[in-house]
Amino acid sequence: MSHPFPVNAIKRQEIARCGMSRAARWGAAIALVVSSLGCVLTQDIPDPALDVPGGYKYGGPRAEDAPPALDWWRGFNSAEMTTLMEEAQRVNLDIAAAVARMLQADALARQAGAALLPAAQANGSQSYSRTSGSSASGLSIGGRETVNYSASVSASYQLDFWGGNRDALQAAEETASADRFDRDVTALTTLTAVATAYFNVLASQDRLRTAQRNIASAQRILSAVQDRRRAGTGTDLDVAQQESVLANQKALVPPLKQTLDQNVNALAVLVSRPTESIHITGGSLASIATPRVTPGLPSEILTQRPDIRRQESQLASATANIGNARAQFFPTIQLTGQGGYQSALLVSLFQPHAAFFQFVGSATQPIFQGGKLIGTLEQTQARQDELLQTYRKTVVQAFADVNNALYSIKQTTIKLRLQRDVLAASRRAFQLSEQQLRAGTADIVTVLNTQLTLFQAEDSLWQAQLARLLAYVSLYQALGGGWEPRIERPVNAL
Repeated sequence: MSHPFPVNAIKRQEIARCGMSRAARWGAAIALVVSSLGCVLTQDIPDPALDVPGGYKYGGPRAEDAPPALDWWRGFNSAEMTTLMEEAQRVNLDIAAAVARMLQADALARQAGAALLPAAQANGSQSYSRTSGSSASGLSIGGRETVNYSASVSASYQLDFWGGNRDALQAAEETASADRFDRDVTALTTLTAVATAYFNVLASQDRLRTAQRNIASAQRILSAVQDRRRAGTGTDLDVAQQESVLANQKALVPPLKQTLDQNVNALAVLVSRPTESIHITGGSLASIATPRVTPGLPSEILTQRPDIRRQESQLASATANIGNARAQFFPTIQLTGQGGYQSALLVSLFQPHAAFFQFVGSATQPIFQGGKLIGTLEQTQARQDELLQTYRKTVVQAFADVNNALYSIKQTTIKLRLQRDVLAASRRAFQLSEQQLRAGTADIVTVLNTQLTLFQAEDSLWQAQLARLLAYVSLYQALGGGWEPRIERPVNAL
């Protein structure tokens, strides 16, 4: 069962902009004329018009008590990975760059907000001048020297009748909010990369140990085949075939070592360390616990995934920019004033008779700008529509990501169980064939087949375990990482 997309999930822009503090007396006439026009500029965020499903396709029964924890990585019970996760959060360079972008956006928001306040400055000057001492008849009558001192304060204020400055401020604030969620997106991506690289390290170590055991087994079989040849019951072909099996197992080791080294280096980058200074102990995938996590309701993901929240803020910013673009079609009303003291003598500069003041009110109405204003408005409207569609896609993709992760967990769990059965049967078949080989009753082809099947089954088991753990990591990423704990309200709460 589905229900309409919750409009409250999106920040709503302020609709009414009618309020205005009373201006000074000399500006009352202008204020009355403009305020009579009413609040004609309103812009609301469009409704995404999406239906949110009541549950996930592969969600299964919901467990209310097991949402993703904020420190979700602890559910794998790996102390070393937990240490890497916490270090990455502190020192990762991508996260640090995202924080710097967030601070830049905050500063731009403060700049945008300055237009809503008067601008004032103090001025002080001293001027000295001397007139020429020559008259029109050519007589010298002596020049005149003049000294003038001035101290004043000037202020200017643009009346925001149309809400353009408030829209610009809101757009900047929403952009800053989007950058905060972008930081969260970067942090989540970094943490999932740490988990992925660490599990790949463990998988490479497990596969290397398995390869070394398989090499030992192949060498043991080779010795038995060579004994049969010396006894006259084996052939050179049998020996060559087993030597090929042994060589193939040895050839698997270098790529596994390379994969291990690459993932250790990836962890070093994620924790901002030189590769030479990082040491990963690792261990085995068998020691990693399987976390217990439920996806919750699809509607909850709208407030948990940082990429959805980021797109939501960007859409709100674009909507505010439309209001600002529309305000440019209307008159700009500027109030300026200056007052201070001016005197030819410094000692009498601040006397009452030296005071002066000036007030100016001006209005500027755009008439013709070659289509610039309409072009700006159309561009902001198209940008809003682009972000609306991107927001809708992000939400739909989020639901798909969760379903994909849930289905992957289900299928990799089945695959792991079946692969264990394959390994158990393959190990028993190999043991029986080796016993028959030493008893002289086994066909060499059967021995070759059973050991190759066992080697492949052992390696596939580790890959299946890795795939299952990475499916859980994908689920955490699809859910937006850890969720804030639910706050239970008392039954008698108002």
